Order: sequence, then C-alpha cells, then structure tokens
Amino acid sequence: MSKLPVRSRIYQNHHFDSTRWDYFEPRSTDIIVATSYKAGTTWTQAIVAHLLFQDGNFPAPPTEMSPWLDMRIMPLEIILNRLKAQEHRRFIKTHLPLDGMIYHPHFKYLYIARDPRDVFMSLWNHYTGMKEEIFMLMNGLPGRVGEELPHPPESIHTFWQNWITRGGFVWENDGWPYWSHLSNVQSWWNFRHLPNIQLFHYSDMLENTEREIRRMAEFLEIEVPEDAWPRIVKAVSFNEMKREGEKYAPSGGHLWKGGAQAFLYKGSNGRWRDVLSEPELMLYDQACKRTLSADCRAWLESGRGVI
Repeated sequence: MSKLPVRSRIYQNHHFDSTRWDYFEPRSTDIIVATSYKAGTTWTQAIVAHLLFQDGNFPAPPTEMSPWLDMRIMPLEIILNRLKAQEHRRFIKTHLPLDGMIYHPHFKYLYIARDPRDVFMSLWNHYTGMKEEIFMLMNGLPGRVGEELPHPPESIHTFWQNWITRGGFVWENDGWPYWSHLSNVQSWWNFRHLPNIQLFHYSDMLENTEREIRRMAEFLEIEVPEDAWPRIVKAVSFNEMKREGEKYAPSGGHLWKGGAQAFLYKGSNGRWRDVLSEPELMLYDQACKRTLSADCRAWLESGRGVI
C-alpha cells in the first residue's frame, strides 16, 4: 500500500462524478467532510458550520456553504464559483472513497463512519422517501454514466438482498444500486495514520457529542471559548436540528416526501435488529469478510475510538 493516498479509480454513476474534483482550486485551509452516505454527513456539516461561525449566524445554510462537489446534478460551474467567492474557511462534502478522491497534504479530512446495518436502515428511509423529481434529475440529466437509479423495491428485504450482495461498481461487492459502504470505509481506514485524516464514528458522536465535537475542533485547529460550548452542543443536537430542519437538510428537504422532517428521520442506531433475519445477517457477515479487514470491521461495528 502506498504511504499516501493515490487516486486510482474514477467513480461515475447516476449520483456522482469523481472527475469534477479535477476542476477544484484548493486552498491550504480547506476541510473535507467525507462519508459513504447516511453516516452523519449532514450532522457533521452542521457541526463544522457551528465551529466556524460560533454565534450561529451563517452566511448560508450549511449544506449550501458546504456543497457536495462530486454530486453531478448541480452544475459544476455554479459550485466552483460559490466556493471561489467564499472568504471564510471552506468545508466541502464528498461521498467518494479515498481511492477516487484527491489528496492534499494540507487539507483536513473528517471521515465519519457508521455500522453498515444502521447505514442500511437510514438509506432505506432516504431511498423510499425520495420524490419523483430526484429520479428524473439523476436519470434524465445528460452525462450519466451507467444504469439508471431504479425506484426502490416494495420490500426492505429485497433491498437488503441487493444492497449487501451486489456491487455498485464492477470492483465492488456490495452497495447496489448506490455504491459500497464497506469499500468506502476501508479505503479511509487504510490511511487513518495520516495526521490530516481523522476518523469519527457515528455511535461515538451519539454517545458523547461534546467530546467528539471537541475532538473535531482540536483536529481542525479551531479555538472555541468555553462559554460557547453549551450553545454549540445544543445547536447540533438531533432535536434542535430537526426543529430547524429546513436550515440543515439538503435543498431544505424539499426533494423528500415529508420534507426536512422526513430527511432528518430518527438518527438512532439498532433498528436493524427488529428487521434483519439470521440468514440476512449471514449475508452481511460474508460481505464484511470479503471487503473489510478485521480491525476495520471491529471498529465499524462498535466505534470507541480508532486504534
């Protein structure tokens, strides 16, 4: 394995296009917020926004300040121009694996991971809650590479069977019709030793939110006065973010049935225990053995820091 990450793959499908990063003009202070999906992306964007703007007065909603650069449906020129115009410290979202992402030694990379079974439950809610407009954008916009994003099946069990046994890309073994959560996490885990890549776990963030936000602030070298912490921690609590859902959800939540309240659904873990059967969990075990190293899997299922 290389000592530093190398872009070795191009990721292009109905959702994203990794080549869009080729046109990005970096700044040494840039922050990258990275996840596979449904692992705390929007939450982390809100946290970073409150660390940078500690009075809570944002120049724009966090998901607008922090665009998903590799998402293909937003015109690239618009995103790049908005980022170029930003005078504050920038924080950009990606869902790319590290082998499809640019690496810059001066960037700070925040990577958030979550138990794959919890990711699946959240993804099911996300997928089934999407309005028809999203499918029209993903599938109808010129330039799409690969197959269309299909509508979700009627059964969550059918979705699980596909998601855990079929690859979204030819080199992946799971994640269809999106992309592999397992491969994504492993790609970042492999470089967790680098000083500018810091891994966080959704369960740890739930268990002790303030501790993890403090760890983020220290990693990002952002000073926060002690008297500001209670306000920041309250502002990024699930209940508070859901109450102000249109501020935090992408596009204000307008592309989901039920709006921002549906996008910011429950934020909880463990719901898979009442849904997935033993045979279905055996498929999960097989998928993990194909893709994850033992230490990565142990961390992914439990959190509790990074060793």
